[in-house]
Amino acid sequence: MMTGTGYARSQRGEEEEKEEGKVTQEEAVPAPKRPEKKEEKKKVPPKGPPPVAMVDASHLGGMVNIDATDQIAGRLCSKVAKLILVGKRVTVVNAERALISGARNSVIRQWMERLEIASRVNPIYGPIHPRRPDTILRRMVRGMVPRRKPKGAAAMKRLRIYIGVPEEMKAMNFARFEDAQATRPIPVYITVKELSKNLGWSE
Repeated sequence: MMTGTGYARSQRGEEEEKEEGKVTQEEAVPAPKRPEKKEEKKKVPPKGPPPVAMVDASHLGGMVNIDATDQIAGRLCSKVAKLILVGKRVTVVNAERALISGARNSVIRQWMERLEIASRVNPIYGPIHPRRPDTILRRMVRGMVPRRKPKGAAAMKRLRIYIGVPEEMKAMNFARFEDAQATRPIPVYITVKELSKNLGWSE
């Protein structure tokens, strides 16, 4: 049996060994990994003027100026038809920059087939096929309103469509329809200007 200082030293030695064992066990146990935070990609806003929703177009007053750049032609014309039928005066600029969805070759082929529809007696009797960008969009809008009724005829008189931007309108603000904005890359579509050139229009 140990007594005195020898017994005290042996106790201290056992305590030090226990502490060293605890340290080695703590080092052996790996620390729990913290979940890594995924970096959220910031959405880059599209270039050009911000699109204006259709609900906002009704609050722009009696005169509505619309830029057709990178807008789907069919959707754009349907919005314009609704506005002129409720009594608003609508002006569309950059008609040649409107887009038509579909395969380029098939769109051109379908429009070329329409040109073959003519009178057997004399082509001047119609139907008259539009070839210019502004007249193409005007014909689209005309097909969406009751043009043979007084309401539709009066609505078409409130519509103005231009190629490019007239000098007197360059300082004005133009709206765009969010629903009519192109959702795919622009080269996928065919512009009204390209279609017009294939139909025989020359600037």
